[in-house]
Amino acid sequence: MAEASVYNKEGKEIEKIELNPKIFGVEINPVLVHEAVVAAMANKRRIYAHTKGRGEVRGGGKKPWRQKGTGRARHGSTRSPIWVGGGITFGPTSERNYSVKINKKVKRKALLMALSAKAGEGQIILIDDLEISSPKTKTLNAMFKKMPGVGKKLLFVLDKPNREIMRAVRNISWVNAIGANNLNLMDVLSYPQILFPKNALPVIEKLYSLK
Repeated sequence: MAEASVYNKEGKEIEKIELNPKIFGVEINPVLVHEAVVAAMANKRRIYAHTKGRGEVRGGGKKPWRQKGTGRARHGSTRSPIWVGGGITFGPTSERNYSVKINKKVKRKALLMALSAKAGEGQIILIDDLEISSPKTKTLNAMFKKMPGVGKKLLFVLDKPNREIMRAVRNISWVNAIGANNLNLMDVLSYPQILFPKNALPVIEKLYSLK
């Protein structure tokens, strides 16, 4: 069973607790995690490239010349793709859809596998008490640096949204603060260490345990 150390705001270990195996002890399936990551990246993809078809380019409302008698090829519009300045045939358009459907339970299970991997590698850190009289950037930055094992990137997961703490953490470039209800696979995989307040664990168990 996975364990995690609980630290105070000074970075001193005060206890070790067992983590819920339903959240932090799930058997890891790399194929399923890969499938969830691919889906998450595809669903996040934004489409920028867009070429105009003949119905979108300006002009071309009038027939260039009469149908017969000029000796030239017949044309109905200068918006035709064979004209310079006309529409583009088979160009990339914003109507493309890269989204990938993934089962909700598969997505949740992949998140639990990622959390289990972090727990197994000792990358889950718990803090006993988050009560701070004045949650300022300087105070929080000093507190995060006192946590053992914290490197250049840290994911800070709060049990509930806290506007003052979120605002203070926003100015710390190497820390990303999110609420437990917004915990997601990509953030868990992107940050080497995850810091939870101890009272966030029951919230996570309630939100993400598989039924």
